[in-house]
Amino acid sequence: MSLNHIRPWRNIYRRKSRQIMVGNVPVGGDAPITVQTMTNTLTTDVKATIAQIQAAADAGADIVRVSVPDVESSKALKEIVREVTVPIVADIHFHYKRGIEAAEAGAACLRINPGNIGDEKRVKEVIKAARDNNCSIRIGVNAGSLERHLLEKYGEPCPDAMVESGMDHIKILQDNDFHEFKISCKASDVFMAAAAYQQLAEATDAPIHLGITEAGGLTSGTIKSAIGMGNLLWMGIGDTIRVSLSADPVEEVKVGYEILKSLGLRHRGVNIISCPSCARQGFDVIKTVEALERRLEHIKTPMSLSIIGCVVNGPGEALMTDVGFTGGGNGSGMVYLAGKQGHKLGNEGMIDHIVEQVEARAEAIEAETRAAEQAAE
Repeated sequence: MSLNHIRPWRNIYRRKSRQIMVGNVPVGGDAPITVQTMTNTLTTDVKATIAQIQAAADAGADIVRVSVPDVESSKALKEIVREVTVPIVADIHFHYKRGIEAAEAGAACLRINPGNIGDEKRVKEVIKAARDNNCSIRIGVNAGSLERHLLEKYGEPCPDAMVESGMDHIKILQDNDFHEFKISCKASDVFMAAAAYQQLAEATDAPIHLGITEAGGLTSGTIKSAIGMGNLLWMGIGDTIRVSLSADPVEEVKVGYEILKSLGLRHRGVNIISCPSCARQGFDVIKTVEALERRLEHIKTPMSLSIIGCVVNGPGEALMTDVGFTGGGNGSGMVYLAGKQGHKLGNEGMIDHIVEQVEARAEAIEAETRAAEQAAE
């Protein structure tokens, strides 16, 4: 829930959903919206896969999905799970034996379509393996792989077909008394995905995994994902998200957090508020922001930084951020700390100084948080 009693127009009322566990990470209910990604290494290359998972975890990924297409990957998964710090979702698609193997190897969740893995006996075997190994399940409906009978019924992939597929899969799990599941209904078409998710949110109380599948490259995919998922999140729909980009998985995690930060749903690291720059700028805003983004990647504390080129909007933005810098004249500008005017600073050496101020403010915020937690005990 994102509630602001002073500015009620910022309120987001999250859809009420059941909560499940993916390993030690809660998904749904009142748990924070989690950020996921997926590896693109060969799963059998254990060293490379572990390195990619850890890089994603360092960037903030709560859960990471790994493809398990064959027996060799199932064997590698056991070693991977043992070495990483985040829960692993095994993507098994159609082969029921991979689901059993992945659950026994320590996967925290299986990504499957129960209706696509064979007859009822096979489905029951996978469900038993999941239950016996405290493994949850994600029902993953995709517009590009709908069942033939639904395509014949509806004529083409559409929101109604996707939701019917999802509800059919939910019934299979519920008929086998398995309730530790979440569901997604992804499409590369933003309109189709958004409509399907809205229908799904009304039809079930299961946690919802949001995504615009096959969204594209870093720029185009970020925009499509932000529009599609951003609108749904604003409506309160979504308990976990994955931004699907043709890019490094770390970039998916970063974009996921930026979407959540922009809606006030989750915060991690420094939220930089900066102007696009113009002829009034008192320093090179673009190069400054690029440098600060690199220099401040290590900060995990949720906080804000404003970098504004001139005094038109700079002082006003700085009043609402933890640290701010506003360009002035004669090669200098003004530093703002905790919303108050601090001191003048020359442009030369400003990046080092701003980094120092952000680090100091992050330490102060962490100390305040620890003190509040101790007082509440």
